Amino acid sequence: MAEKKNIKVKTFTTELREFKVMRELTDLDEQVNKFIKEKKVKKVISVSDTTTADTTGASIGLIRVLVYET
Repeated sequence: MAEKKNIKVKTFTTELREFKVMRELTDLDEQVNKFIKEKKVKKVISVSDTTTADTTGASIGLIRVLVYET
């Protein structure tokens, strides 16, 4: 019989501010890595980033989606 896998999805978000983007991305990476460690994630299946934009088309935020197995 096949092993049952427990697949989950977690979403992280951050605001992107002018001249602070590199720090915000580093903070987001740290937040995701902390989550992986604390939840004892067995396997990362996928990580995907997408931006959010204001009415002028400027990027104002980032959404990171983590698909993982526990």
